[in-house]
Amino acid sequence: MKIAYIMNSYPMTSTTFIRREILALERQGIEVFRVALRKWDNELVEENDKKERECTRYVLQESPVTLLLAALQVVATRPTRFVRALALACRMSRRADRPLFVHLIYLVEACRIEAWLRMRRIQHVHAHFGTNTAEVAMLVHMIGGPQWSFTVHGPEEFDKAISIGLAEKLRRCAFAVAISSHGRSQLYRRVDYEDWPKIQVIHCGLERDFGAAAIPEPTNRRLVCVGRLCEQKGQLLLLEAAHRLAADGTDFELVLAGDGELRRKIEFLITHYNLLDKVRITGWISNDKVQQEILASRALVLPSFAEGLPVVLMEAMALCRPVITTYIAGIPELVSDGENGWLMPAGDVEALGAAIRVCLSAPPDILERMGKAGRERVFAQHDVEIETRKLAKLFRDCIFLTNT
Repeated sequence: MKIAYIMNSYPMTSTTFIRREILALERQGIEVFRVALRKWDNELVEENDKKERECTRYVLQESPVTLLLAALQVVATRPTRFVRALALACRMSRRADRPLFVHLIYLVEACRIEAWLRMRRIQHVHAHFGTNTAEVAMLVHMIGGPQWSFTVHGPEEFDKAISIGLAEKLRRCAFAVAISSHGRSQLYRRVDYEDWPKIQVIHCGLERDFGAAAIPEPTNRRLVCVGRLCEQKGQLLLLEAAHRLAADGTDFELVLAGDGELRRKIEFLITHYNLLDKVRITGWISNDKVQQEILASRALVLPSFAEGLPVVLMEAMALCRPVITTYIAGIPELVSDGENGWLMPAGDVEALGAAIRVCLSAPPDILERMGKAGRERVFAQHDVEIETRKLAKLFRDCIFLTNT
């Protein structure tokens, strides 16, 4: 079986879950052709990502002339299909936050990708995220390419469901994947009841040996928050909680692992609240260093306001670390309050502070028990080999139906 994955920027620090999925599919004997619209601008630090970059084709590395010739080739050989795809691209732009010109570029990109797929005899196309990559995959099919599917992660796709034409994509795809039951419910809202069966839940996964050599729970008072420094991850609320904890004399250390648009605001608050001796920002770091930060901490804290189902929660739990997080989106499907972590209402600074106090005062045997329970829960639900077997079956069933 030969399939293609279409992604926006790949590989990059935040797409490890896609890499795991692709490699697991290949271990099952499936040939995966990687297509990305563009390269990630930042430097890659992991060898696995460097290898992935070498075997990925990048659409926007092609010259404008090459892309235009690919589109003209489709116009000349399949004019009716091209006109229908053009009409669809125009329709997708009507309520979008990007102008028509950008959607026409998606069509040109689709023409180039379709030629690559035809040359390699690709049987199915899968896109990650329901944004521009799903539109390109849809247009590839419109001009004569294979059936297609896509994975929706959230929360951006749910926030922008109308502007990205999510309902249209769900109606036209062979099937869609949600990464949690919550995500599936949000997709159910966008399609007719008759289309519900095409929406399947397949979790992001971890390899069984991930965290196998995790060290025992540390007795220090360090917490780590991993994620882009942005409004949805709740770091500003976390600093409010840290300010209150410091004011009442609570001893703790907080590491913010990541970078992003809120970094200046966060740095200002750290100084304003006199937390320079308690809060540290790492900036962007490799996945190995993220794991080291988690292992060096008592627990991971992620006070998110909006999520899909964060991979970093799975990774922390696989590393036998309990988590402090919010009961939103797909998180309660993984985290059980008091069993493998602590759940609290999103946006509640008092509840966040209380959960941190409980974590900091928990004895080592409780932390160890919660850590082991978290690891067991992760691999009961997020074993990458099991989840990709489900995905491979969907690919095979779709190809079989197409060929009959």
